[in-house]
Amino acid sequence: MQIQQLLDACLFAVSFWLAYVIRSSPLAIHLFGLQPVAPFETFVSFYLVLIPVVPLVLESQGFYNRSMVAPRRTIFWPLLRGCFLVALGLTLLLFFFRMYLPRSVIFGFGALSFVTVWLKEEVLRLGFKTKFTQAQLRRRFILMGPAEETARMQAAIQLRPDGSLLVLAELDLTTTPVPRLVELLHEHSANGVIISARHANFEQVEAAIRACEIEGVEAWLVADFFKTQISHTSFDDFYGRPVMVFRTAPEASWAGLVKQVMDFVGAFLLLAVFSLPLLFLALLIRLTSPGPVFFRQQRAGLNGQPFTMYKFRTMVTNAEQLQHELAALNEMSGPVFKVSNDPRVTGMGRFLRKFSLDEFPQLLNVLRGEMSLVGPRPLPVHEVARFDDVAHRRRLSVRPGLTCLWQVRGRNEIADFKDWVRLDLEYIDHWSLWLDITILFRTIPAVFSGTGAK
Repeated sequence: MQIQQLLDACLFAVSFWLAYVIRSSPLAIHLFGLQPVAPFETFVSFYLVLIPVVPLVLESQGFYNRSMVAPRRTIFWPLLRGCFLVALGLTLLLFFFRMYLPRSVIFGFGALSFVTVWLKEEVLRLGFKTKFTQAQLRRRFILMGPAEETARMQAAIQLRPDGSLLVLAELDLTTTPVPRLVELLHEHSANGVIISARHANFEQVEAAIRACEIEGVEAWLVADFFKTQISHTSFDDFYGRPVMVFRTAPEASWAGLVKQVMDFVGAFLLLAVFSLPLLFLALLIRLTSPGPVFFRQQRAGLNGQPFTMYKFRTMVTNAEQLQHELAALNEMSGPVFKVSNDPRVTGMGRFLRKFSLDEFPQLLNVLRGEMSLVGPRPLPVHEVARFDDVAHRRRLSVRPGLTCLWQVRGRNEIADFKDWVRLDLEYIDHWSLWLDITILFRTIPAVFSGTGAK
């Protein structure tokens, strides 16, 4: 896969050069009356970012999680999203470094990248279908485990469209001695053994793996010992010992690293672009009502870790002391407090809440790593302490965010806290960079339409 990733990075690099050459050619400039472009040497430094980032972006979109002869739709959408993200990242880099590159080069770069990588995939697909290639790549295995487990694995292998695995024999781990496994390895010249350890004696599993070690063949241990409802299983190294990890939140990955970079760069750019309007809003808050400009409150962050969240103040200074007097008007079930037309909100505060402008100071929390641009909204620490369902705490398994599914799916129409949590868990269970970008783009019209908190 590393060769594939390097090849894709090179194709993206060539596509960027081709897009530049086409746009900067004298013929294009003459025919369309275009302005000359800066020398290509000006943009060569971008290759230092482009080449290592391209494989990470494509991997984050699941581009490499497929067989060589998988349906073309499994190639089309991940590749399209990957090209879009890389082109978007290039645009942000140009903006950040204040460099000018015609939009036609960026669009051409994205289109050419898609076309060249797609053509590469088609060539590989044709090559993979030849009998010689299939014979070279086919792996020959023996299945070993309880009879019902080997039957299940056999059925799963037969569903694979590429035929890369060939099952030579099946052995019942509970009744067949290990010497019989060794005999079959000799008879069939197998490449390896796939062992299912469920409901089996671990001494038998260890003996089978030792036999494979002596024979010099691979042993694949299907380690689905326990049935879980939500957790995803992965493997890690614990000081030289292999461990199984059960996690319900997205695991640490290159996609997660890209998300953190997007958070930092996005928050920095937003603060830089809107610095003057934000200063103007701060001045209006100070002039229209007594009290500080910012509202600070302890919120529950990643895994419930408290942090100080910042907002523009939208209420009177003693709002928290008055909350108990409005408890009977609470419109949200569960531990969360929500009142439409809250009398504690100032006139300026209603305007800020209508367009969600009071949330902008939380970009500082994003820069500090306490929040993300997209994630479950952080709740006050005292509200988290009142969760009546322990399962609700799973929404704390990721960093809280400025916006989330709840924000873009009618936040004012949701009155049951369980529905709020359901949307947060839906986000956690299906997280991807593309989902984050989708939510961010859907947040923009939600903000401008004035559907913020009432």
